[in-house]
Amino acid sequence: MTPAVIQLAAEAERRSAEVTDWGARIAWVIGLLVFIAFVYWLMRQGWKWRGTLQNDLPELPAAPGGLPEHRLALTGRYHGSTTAGQWLDRIVAHGLGVRSRVELTLTDAGLDVVRPGATDFFVPAAQLRGARLDKGIAGKVLTEGGLLVVTWAHGDRLIDSGFRSDRAAEHAAWVEAINNMNHSLTTTEGAER
Repeated sequence: MTPAVIQLAAEAERRSAEVTDWGARIAWVIGLLVFIAFVYWLMRQGWKWRGTLQNDLPELPAAPGGLPEHRLALTGRYHGSTTAGQWLDRIVAHGLGVRSRVELTLTDAGLDVVRPGATDFFVPAAQLRGARLDKGIAGKVLTEGGLLVVTWAHGDRLIDSGFRSDRAAEHAAWVEAINNMNHSLTTTEGAER
């Protein structure tokens, strides 16, 4: 070999990468995993704290036996409930914050919400306040009109619950049916006074 090649080889040897320090790398990985676990724990504590703050919310009503024949039915997803008009103020008390599959049934008695793997509930017709198409609710944003939002009264609160049908074309019929039902209930109550 020529002296120039030997000199280039010696220079390359001096510039070669350092050997990996496995101890430091393992320590960084463990530190990162501990940090991720800590952040997850903080998020879980926040969820529990929010549920504690919402303890004043009464228990969810169950569907009465012998419901009248349904007006509408759909299957899809329940995306959560929020304080009415505040789409980021999620309600987690009594399982209302748990996403799940849903089977909705609208009858003259009210709205029956059956959620496999989560708490079912029933909204009596007198407590339904209206429905609309929207694009989002806490933790879920869809295209404009992709979410059926039902507003209902529970205790002293107004609640928005978000649903997404497996067939989104059904949403408009639900909005019309619930709003007409709410209008006829309001008119009937006004006539009784």
